[in-house]
Amino acid sequence: MICSFFFIYFCPLRILIINLTIMKRKATLLFLVTFVLLLGAVAQEKLKTVIEPLQNERWWGGFVALGNQMPFNDHLRMQDMSRNNMNNQVVPFMLSSEGRYIWAENPFCFEVKDGQLIIYSDSEKIEPVKAGTTLKEALLAASAKHFPPSGKIPEPTFFSLPQYNTWIELMYDQNQEDIMNYAHKAVENGFPQGVFMVDDNWQRYYGNFDFKTERFPDPKGMTDELHRMGFKVMLWVAPYVSPDSPEFRELEAKGYLLKDKNGRTAIIHWWNGYSACYDTTNPEAMNYLKEQLKANQEKYGIDGFKFDGGDVAYMTGEYTFHDKNANVNTFMEKWAEIGLSFPYNELRASWKLGGQALVQRLGDKDYSWRATQLLIPDMTAAGLLGHYYTCPDMVGGGQFGAFLNVKKFDEELIVRSCQVHALMPMMQFSVAPWRILSKENVAICAKYAHLHQQMGDYILELAKHASKTGEPIVRHMEYQYPHQGFIDCKDQFMLGDKYLVAPMLTSGTSRTVMLPKGRWKDDRGKVFKGPRTMTIDVPLERLPYFEKLTK
Repeated sequence: MICSFFFIYFCPLRILIINLTIMKRKATLLFLVTFVLLLGAVAQEKLKTVIEPLQNERWWGGFVALGNQMPFNDHLRMQDMSRNNMNNQVVPFMLSSEGRYIWAENPFCFEVKDGQLIIYSDSEKIEPVKAGTTLKEALLAASAKHFPPSGKIPEPTFFSLPQYNTWIELMYDQNQEDIMNYAHKAVENGFPQGVFMVDDNWQRYYGNFDFKTERFPDPKGMTDELHRMGFKVMLWVAPYVSPDSPEFRELEAKGYLLKDKNGRTAIIHWWNGYSACYDTTNPEAMNYLKEQLKANQEKYGIDGFKFDGGDVAYMTGEYTFHDKNANVNTFMEKWAEIGLSFPYNELRASWKLGGQALVQRLGDKDYSWRATQLLIPDMTAAGLLGHYYTCPDMVGGGQFGAFLNVKKFDEELIVRSCQVHALMPMMQFSVAPWRILSKENVAICAKYAHLHQQMGDYILELAKHASKTGEPIVRHMEYQYPHQGFIDCKDQFMLGDKYLVAPMLTSGTSRTVMLPKGRWKDDRGKVFKGPRTMTIDVPLERLPYFEKLTK
């Protein structure tokens, strides 16, 4: 943090100090050195902002992956946007329940100490903006000024039909036979056809966009059959390039690969090993990559791509970017932006880009009840940070290590996870319900996949509304009903302004629901008058949700 202050304030006086030393004017030299140190300290203090809380004020923001800790309590350890993205999206934006917000153009650090929000920046003095008195007013004011909605949405299919991803079932053993078996089993078990994603390790090697011939004897025939069945087909891709490959040599010769501080091709250590990487800040490189992906689409009939990787967490070196003003956050932003060229897209990591027509997904979560409990607060955080078109990871979890060596699955957990997804903007299956669940529980999951389909028109309407207004699809209760006791509510949410959704997030068959003021009709047709807090029965086949009545 302080290195920039030394550069700015010490270097201009260097020659003067040397001359003074030569003249042996020790007293003057001592005075000047003391003055410079004080000047540097003042400059450092100017780039630190201590924000005293207003009465009852709480803050959200920065990292989608911290949603489960939002609103932040009196203490939060230091968070650095330039060093880690926590496997998810990062936005230099924070907002409060009392209508204030913070926006910065560059990454910053923040912490909470004794209720004070403390901001540190290398490049700008950051001050809170008073936009109103509520969370909603803060978001809409900041969105309009700093990340206005684009007026566009991703492909409507995302909002009305479930997605299927082959990661948990096949992991690194992606192959044509098992992929088609997965798709046929989904249809045979009564699940609607939607988006079908072939995950990592389908390609010959990183940077090449042809299928492994030994695993995919007829990839075009595979996608043609998936299309006939009613699926849209997407492929996993990343910005990495396998070293010593023909693509590596070609891209290096073109100057399209990221370089280290010495101007040599950088090698990045990411979760799959060591690879070179596209310099995403180079427009020519990105146009070339788009051409390769579009050639893949033309050759194999692919509809779109899941753009993975690009996390700042793996950018641990010092780099020479094509864009001299870029940093690692810019690198992540430019990688995510490539999704805008493909209407069928998915991202898991990005910098800024709120309001854009990008499908974001929560980071891979464990197969556990705790992970299921993170879905609602993380999804509401994504919406508050401008990522309206977000998918809540995968049903049951997307962290493949949690599924290894499981002898008996907790069927209740999988069903409840499915129910959480059902009334989110999107839902995505990966672990196959028909493989791990009883017939009765498979039928329950299929039922909620169809509920998502039935609610598709309403969800699509909310997506279009978000693209014009900046209002989230999934809304925190405090956003919709400010200052009414919902600030710490993390187990229910609003789907637009019409439906209050209260899924089961723990093992059991009952839970407490808080209804705001008004009349509400539940999923069984019973009407309740709020405000009220009540305990309800939730057998395994039930997902409680309440429709707000106008009369």
